[in-house]
Amino acid sequence: MTERAATAADNPTILARLRAAWRAGMMRDVDRDRVLRLIAEESGWSPRYALMIVISVGISLLGLLMPSVAVLIGAMLISPLMMPIIGLGFAIAMLDFAEIRRTGFALAAGAIIAVALSALFVTVSPVQTITAEIAARTRPTLFDLLVALLSAVAGGYALIRGRGGTVVGVAIAIALMPPLAVVGFGIATANGTVFAGALLLFFTNLITIALTAAVMARLYGFGSHLSPSHTGGQMLLFVVALSALAVPLGSALKQIAFEAVAQRQARDAVIGQFPQPARLSQLEVDHDARPLRIRAVVLTPALHPDADRIVGGTLVDRWGQPVDLHIDQIRTSERSGQTEAAQIAKASDRGDGRTVSDGVAERVALVAGVDPATVAVDPAARTLSVVAASLPGLELGGYRALERRAAAAVPGWAVALQPPEEARALPEIGFVEGVADVAAISDAAWISDRLKAQISISGGTARRRQAVSAAIVAQGGQADTTDLGGGSVTLRWAD
Repeated sequence: MTERAATAADNPTILARLRAAWRAGMMRDVDRDRVLRLIAEESGWSPRYALMIVISVGISLLGLLMPSVAVLIGAMLISPLMMPIIGLGFAIAMLDFAEIRRTGFALAAGAIIAVALSALFVTVSPVQTITAEIAARTRPTLFDLLVALLSAVAGGYALIRGRGGTVVGVAIAIALMPPLAVVGFGIATANGTVFAGALLLFFTNLITIALTAAVMARLYGFGSHLSPSHTGGQMLLFVVALSALAVPLGSALKQIAFEAVAQRQARDAVIGQFPQPARLSQLEVDHDARPLRIRAVVLTPALHPDADRIVGGTLVDRWGQPVDLHIDQIRTSERSGQTEAAQIAKASDRGDGRTVSDGVAERVALVAGVDPATVAVDPAARTLSVVAASLPGLELGGYRALERRAAAAVPGWAVALQPPEEARALPEIGFVEGVADVAAISDAAWISDRLKAQISISGGTARRRQAVSAAIVAQGGQADTTDLGGGSVTLRWAD
């Protein structure tokens, strides 16, 4: 008992020594009068402050709408709201209610001006699209709170110790004005999700910076006249406020983490149902829909009629919630059969009894049905190109078969065969139960590659147009979509 009592008696002495060491080492050179003068000059309302608010919100809004990170950084560097918030924190640390009112008024007035100007500018702007920079400020998470906390520690230290260069980095990290500009954007576009998310981000930064600045101020001796009960109340306010913010921010972080994992799991589940050469062209997961909606486009050499049912069941078991899943399958393999074989035989039968043995040009010319002189030969690159003779009734697929036959006749050479002018019409793409006419798509990709010409895709739904475009590009063609929907998916040569 005697030793325990002695240890307990020594504890206050150890704490006292730590406090003394802190005061001697860290607080000795702090010029509190200078810090308070600087805060008084920079944290209140003034015409210069109002002008900086207007300039900063204008630059922020331009950076958000363009979007441009470089322009946004310019707005962050101005950061007119930073000093009123830090001033509010120091006023809380010293329980200076007059200063709290002064800095609070400057902060509230600046925020209102920023939101009002943003809403006005967006209302008259021809651009009202939610860009990536706007979307990034509508879903704050626990990470944003941690960034604000650490940045406020750096900002408070820089202000107290006179490290002005650090404030630049802090201003960029916290970025107070862009969230307010997004709040105004949400009001102008009547988008409640954007408005609420950006407002939560702003208040997260505001509360965290102010309270962290208050703690930093107390650590460096500001408010030393306050009683222990005052200090305890201030610390309780700090913990309660940050804990209250952490609940919605932690929930948002959990949801974002689920969405990232769900995207990967959906991708793996879909592509896992198809043979190895298959490729996932598109995957859209709508987490806001109920049930959760998934749309995918797969380029595959073999169709899987039960893919929707199997993948949907797998994801329902894994996530424990209903799923609305649909997979558009586009077969990338080419059709083959007796009709194509007959076309090849007809095209290669010249009836003159000649053998294919007089050189690569003659061999290719024989298959293409043209004079050998029309075959372009590049011995260095070992390539041959030719425009095939017109064969009545032969479609693009038949001419592709001719090209394969010509290539087989000259091993080690690359053959590029073009169909004649009258056989270059592009097909209409039909969909049967979500499955596209893969032969027509393959033919279109082939002729686009051979002619080095771009195909314009119209008709049908936007998703189907994009799927057909992706399939054509994946097979070496050139394709782009238009905004003209309805009817069947139609291909035409771009102007």
